[in-house]
Amino acid sequence: MLYRLKKLTVYLLLSTLTSTSFANNDLPEIGTVGAGVLTIQKEKQYGWAFKMMAQQSLPIVRDPVLNHYITSLGENIVSHADSVKLPFEFFLVEDSEINAAAFLGGNIKINTGLFLYAETESELASVIAHEVAHITQRHLARMLEKQALSNPASMAALAGSVLLAIIAPAAGFAALTSTFAINIQNQINYTRANEYEADRIGIQTLAKAGYNPYGMADFFGKLAEKYKYASSQPQMLLTHPLPETRLAEARLRASQFINKHMKKSLDYQLSKARIIVRFDQDNTAALISRYRSQLTNQSYQLKAAAQYGLALAYFKNKQMDLAEKLNNQLLSDDPDNLFYLDLATDISLSTNQDQQAIKRLTDYENKFTSNAVSTLNLVIALQEDKQYELADKKLSYFIRNNPEHVLAHLIAIDLYKETKQKAKEFATKAEYLALLGRFKEASEQMGSALAYTDKKLDQARYSAKIEEYKQDDLRLKELQE
Repeated sequence: MLYRLKKLTVYLLLSTLTSTSFANNDLPEIGTVGAGVLTIQKEKQYGWAFKMMAQQSLPIVRDPVLNHYITSLGENIVSHADSVKLPFEFFLVEDSEINAAAFLGGNIKINTGLFLYAETESELASVIAHEVAHITQRHLARMLEKQALSNPASMAALAGSVLLAIIAPAAGFAALTSTFAINIQNQINYTRANEYEADRIGIQTLAKAGYNPYGMADFFGKLAEKYKYASSQPQMLLTHPLPETRLAEARLRASQFINKHMKKSLDYQLSKARIIVRFDQDNTAALISRYRSQLTNQSYQLKAAAQYGLALAYFKNKQMDLAEKLNNQLLSDDPDNLFYLDLATDISLSTNQDQQAIKRLTDYENKFTSNAVSTLNLVIALQEDKQYELADKKLSYFIRNNPEHVLAHLIAIDLYKETKQKAKEFATKAEYLALLGRFKEASEQMGSALAYTDKKLDQARYSAKIEEYKQDDLRLKELQE
């Protein structure tokens, strides 16, 4: 499935600096620190505002297969973390920079560049575990509270500046310069401590979640060595500096856990191949050459992942016969694999084999509980086959159960436009815009939906939504101001 946002050039902030030592592996007793001024409820509100801005401004990847993988990985880590007080949401962002960032409200942004650099799933998981620890330990909340104690009027400005630095770096960093100026040295010392604490707790969570506890030290160690003498540093090193003491402590902490011999993760390697082919800057001929060379020289992590990468490259190069032949081999060995299922659907729809795609996806849904990958692919296949009523039924049910799924709304808009269901088209556009925090436009679209329906129930529902959007617009403005 090839839905995604237009690429933008974006950077992020996770303020960190160097040095100090925290060798103790016990969890800190933070109690209600961070909850005096910035309560959990207030943090959720800032997190909600972040989601609105992120949906508008970041090049979020709308790929249900990759989102399924990253969400499953993140949820596994969170389920083994301590002090979880917030729901978590993971955003995969198309950005080749090696980085990730945590924000208030359980929001974690992960760049596609991490997949291009991390060799193993444990290395990727270590970065996510580190960011999860920032949130569970309420590092940003505690930093904001500390600043607010020095200047009670500064907390909202500082929170807004941090949020803005993630979304619009030039303006955000300029704002941070002024808002941090009051007590800058204390903030520097505080963020040093946060980084070491996030390392320590992240490694503990990493081990509990079943990953190699050395994943963090391996990842950061390779990164530090590669860029030791480089004139231009990657974002990860600018926001997560790596002095030797920090790397040594990461290795020491990891040594306190059993060093597991981890089986290579097929899903991780498939995700990596998918990101390389779909988001890397190499042309298709170079991609085909890369994966052919890996298979010829057996220079791959997992053969199936190299075959999948080659099949994706063939598909991208419109060599459908070669893509289908190779992907069918993978499907025969692993018929329930969502990566192969998704590519098989793309191939079938591109070669006018709609019924083949529908049968394969229906067979999958009969075996397993419906999920975003199979359901949304099936809806698109049904729409291509002009089975509009069934497509509408399945999509409506999915959106009722997943009301914040942006891609599902985009697919629905397309379906209702094609079937000339004006009221539904405008109403779905309104819901989509509301997910992006564009509430005024959402109200206008819902007003158009209202004009196109004569159904009393829909009229009442659309009118209620308009009032809801007005309230949400005021709520967002209050947070921004």
